[in-house]
Amino acid sequence: MRINVATIQFEPTQFRKEENVARLLALATQAARGGARLIVMPEMATTGYCWLDRAEVAPYVETADGATSQAFAAIAREFNCFLVFGMPERDTVTDLYYNSAILVGPQGVIGVHRKTHPYISEPKWAANGDSGHQVFQTEIGNIALLICMDIHFIETARLAALGGAQIICHISNWLAERTPAPYWLTRAWENGCALIESNRWGWERGVQFSGGSCIVDSHGHLLASCDSGDRILSAELPLPEQNPQLNKRRPELYQRLMTNTFFWNPGDFFGLYGRNPLPDGKASRIAVAQFRPQDDVDANLAQIRQKAEEAKSGGAELLVLPERALTGGDGSRYALKRDDAPVQALIALAMELDIALLVGFAEQEGEQCYNSAVLVSSEGLSAHYRQIHVSDQDRHWASAGNQWVTCDLPCGRVGILLGEDLLVPEAARILALEGCDIIACPARLHSPAPMAHAGTAIPHVWPIPRGADPYHWLLPRVRAGENNVWLAFANWPAAEGESFGLSGIFGPDTFAFPRQEAKATGAKGLAVLNISTGSAGTSYPDHVVRRKDLVLMRQPHYYTALVAKPPR
Repeated sequence: MRINVATIQFEPTQFRKEENVARLLALATQAARGGARLIVMPEMATTGYCWLDRAEVAPYVETADGATSQAFAAIAREFNCFLVFGMPERDTVTDLYYNSAILVGPQGVIGVHRKTHPYISEPKWAANGDSGHQVFQTEIGNIALLICMDIHFIETARLAALGGAQIICHISNWLAERTPAPYWLTRAWENGCALIESNRWGWERGVQFSGGSCIVDSHGHLLASCDSGDRILSAELPLPEQNPQLNKRRPELYQRLMTNTFFWNPGDFFGLYGRNPLPDGKASRIAVAQFRPQDDVDANLAQIRQKAEEAKSGGAELLVLPERALTGGDGSRYALKRDDAPVQALIALAMELDIALLVGFAEQEGEQCYNSAVLVSSEGLSAHYRQIHVSDQDRHWASAGNQWVTCDLPCGRVGILLGEDLLVPEAARILALEGCDIIACPARLHSPAPMAHAGTAIPHVWPIPRGADPYHWLLPRVRAGENNVWLAFANWPAAEGESFGLSGIFGPDTFAFPRQEAKATGAKGLAVLNISTGSAGTSYPDHVVRRKDLVLMRQPHYYTALVAKPPR
């Protein structure tokens, strides 16, 4: 099924609701005449966004089925189409105000989404949304609605996908970065849902908005996008009938998603009853290596030694090496047992150099093989992980693991993932909820390929970048920021159909520029970065990696569907 869709980029003028609505009606009519069956408009498009308090916005609120919705529904009836727009909504029972998205069709109002994850401005006047994350069935497909900050959280779009959504309409007043934003592209790609993004642009009360409205297919490909200005963007959007992205999930292992481990001071929570306190905050130096393992264990050991010596000479405490760095890419052909001599050689190397090494290898135990990693240090074998989300190309030889693994080192609490795990958003989230400062991920990933950005004309203030960026959308960077962790990602070098390279260490603050990161490029490389987990002995964490601001703002009471086993 393919449908014509449109997104409208628009700059509303605060205090001029009637003019804003008239302009939106004209733009929506133009899009409908152009054949669009689904038309999406920005967050708070009818009124503007930056309201000081409830009293100031009060003259401009209305009910979800009020005059504005009826005006848009008239367009829907005339052109047999569907429209989504954002406005401040008043609840007639409670007299509470909400930042809402309204979906209207030929029969009138179909659905309402009230923003569940507020940005810093909403609590000045709006209540948190109370309607959860619904999917609305229409003749043109199953539609979910999200508003701006909602999409920062992996759980919201995942709930939409699990609810059968084919299209996510994301309306926003996005700011402080070049757009189309990596978060938008990631949510479409990782959930196998098309995404229609309608963002505002322009300037309001000292806030610069980013524009960049776009239409993204279910593979994360940009079908249309713009930079600044009032615009109508159109595209023919293919709708997925099946969603293979959801087949990778292991909901029986996701119970941690239903908890909020950062609701309390993490220094107190993780040390409760004297069990598993977080390591003291400190400055450290960690590294990742990028190289192509051979199907030759001895050659790989020599390569690992070279990289370990180089990392140690650069002051690194932890070095992460690529997936199957020890045994090569041929799966079970060179699989090793944990007590085999090459694994023992890794332990001896870590002890000799006094450096922690995370090394991927193909593991054999009895009749089964696993895609595994060992974390070795001067203490010996510190941790052992078996990949939980096995890739399609490895299923013929590798069984899936069933245990999340974390390990405390002097540089912080380290959680381990392997390659394909990083593609499943629940995996990194669970390790963040376990208190990890660092997620270390040996990988051999070829998708999603990084996407470049040509630069923006939006006049962002320094240090927000405006120029071209060859790595604007890079999945490891997104995973680090959305989970407030340092992500040490060691990939194979770039090769067509095999890997995109770009190993690196990516920082925990999604809003921080210049970015705190180091990348390795080329066939062989080493990236080293100074990191911090905050000051030792502080009564409350003084670093984002320990506070985990974005993790704290999650709303697990909506997330039950994430841990439900799919029906057979």
